[in-house]
Amino acid sequence: MTNLLHIRKYMEEDASSIWGILEPVVKNGDVFAYSPTATKEEMLSYWCAPTKCTYTALLDGQIAGTFFIQDNQPGLGSHIANAGYATSPMFTGRGVGKEMALFSLQEARKLGYKAMQFNLVVKTNQRAVRLWQTTGFQIIGEIPEAFQHKTLGLVNAYIMYQKL
Repeated sequence: MTNLLHIRKYMEEDASSIWGILEPVVKNGDVFAYSPTATKEEMLSYWCAPTKCTYTALLDGQIAGTFFIQDNQPGLGSHIANAGYATSPMFTGRGVGKEMALFSLQEARKLGYKAMQFNLVVKTNQRAVRLWQTTGFQIIGEIPEAFQHKTLGLVNAYIMYQKL
């Protein structure tokens, strides 16, 4: 499955491949809150901002996914991590997302975080909801009509949490 998966810190030469992963996901407008019209420059400056620890996942030497870890809130809320993940459609169903999730939880612990929280997991994104639940996250809240799904209109979103 993912026995050849290697996760490392993001490098600038990864930018085009990372955009190749983010672009279709963002433009679909069904899982990320980012504007479907976001440009490459906007997304990469957000995804790879200096306030984040950004990572690249390689499978058989090809960039298969990316994620970042950041403080969920500033100051007194900075002990809780937040993260964002994207897997290349070419590698869907091969365990890349789960491996990135497990790695990010270990990495968040190493970085000193006490918990990880996702503030907006789109309820209709059942694949992600199942993934987070299988890696130890709990749904701690549901926000009515929190997400403007590109095709379904307003849908609910979950807040998901895991103590580290």
